[in-house]
Amino acid sequence: MILSLGGVEFAYNGRPVLKDVTCEVQPGEILAILGVNGAGKSTLLKCMNGILKAHRGCVLLDNQDVALMERNQRARNFGYVPQHRGEEEMTVFDAVLLGRKPWIGWSAAHKDLEIVDKVIHLLALEPLALRPLRTLSGGEAQKVLIARALAQEPEVLLLDEPTNSLDVRNQVEIMALLKRVVREHRLIAVVSIHDLNLALRFADRFLMLKDGSVYAITEAGSISREMIRDVYGIDVLLGSIGGWPVAVPINEPSGSQP
Repeated sequence: MILSLGGVEFAYNGRPVLKDVTCEVQPGEILAILGVNGAGKSTLLKCMNGILKAHRGCVLLDNQDVALMERNQRARNFGYVPQHRGEEEMTVFDAVLLGRKPWIGWSAAHKDLEIVDKVIHLLALEPLALRPLRTLSGGEAQKVLIARALAQEPEVLLLDEPTNSLDVRNQVEIMALLKRVVREHRLIAVVSIHDLNLALRFADRFLMLKDGSVYAITEAGSISREMIRDVYGIDVLLGSIGGWPVAVPINEPSGSQP
């Protein structure tokens, strides 16, 4: 199963946000969407799963047009992890169970509860299962959102800034967990992410957006200083520390004032 984007375009109130975005993502692969704020990263994720309807172009999953799928079919195929979480009173268990909604009839079956238990165990959320969401830390809440998406048993995971506002330990833990799940279950994952070093460490390929257009699609090991400078307006040194690739800024962003 392959996720394909063909010439996707989108505009808000006539203002172009995405222009002719074309790419493919394979099972077992993490594609990181890179670009500055306003480049169209979150909008592209929403076009992928039909939250927003592309004005031109198409999104295909296994050669099926996502725009033509029934809502439930899209929900079964796409697990979406948004940037922001609510402050709901519901428990962690109930929040994860919501991920089974596309599969549930009148009530949750034994199989649904088993899947929720399995996902909660996978993410080591058992101690939090009966806690209200509003009592969780940022890292804990982010795991719950990912667990809810996994409970859908999707083919595709779409994550919008999954490490935003998390401390370093939780950032690495979330991304390592994502990579393990994607590999083990042969899922397709597309991640909008700001932290270039996390992307370099955990993503397989990069889709670099500039002004809503595809600047480059590159393997993780092929990204260059020139690409980063052109997309982000800042020069970096690319190297390796402890076997991990790193990008270190060496000047102020172009146009900044001292």
